[in-house]
Amino acid sequence: MSVIAWITEGTWPACVDAALTRTSPDEDIVLLYVHDDTLAETAHGAFAGLLGRGHPERDPGTRLEQLAAASARELLQAAADRLGRPCTRMERHGRVERGVVVAATGADLLICARDGDQSRLGPHSLGHATRFVVDHAPCPVLLIWPGEIPQTDLPPHPPPHPPAPGHRP
Repeated sequence: MSVIAWITEGTWPACVDAALTRTSPDEDIVLLYVHDDTLAETAHGAFAGLLGRGHPERDPGTRLEQLAAASARELLQAAADRLGRPCTRMERHGRVERGVVVAATGADLLICARDGDQSRLGPHSLGHATRFVVDHAPCPVLLIWPGEIPQTDLPPHPPPHPPAPGHRP
């Protein structure tokens, strides 16, 4: 069985812990990090268009790429250290949500964490990329809370709607 733990800056410890508690020692765990290259691409474009024709050595996009790569390596190393057992580290580039979905092809389980509003239950507890992954993953998804689960009334109260015409209570 292969399990992918999607590693992001804010939620990686909870994903690693979930992988540890939900897998046996003989199962393969992949720690996945997807680089969002938008910022570096924007810097490259701004530099080329406005500032730096003829001086590629001053392109700030290159430095941003280097910093992002170093940060990803450090994050994956921290996740591997916390996992404390052999694992595979995988890095992808591009749109984060699409990179995760593609990487999950053929996996037996994808572990990801809620990354939106952590103060309440419901759809706002998922960020855009996580919502896309949950909706499009080609394998089962384990969606976890990265911290304490908010205490609220369950199930939530229905929204106030006027009664339909002809409806009798």
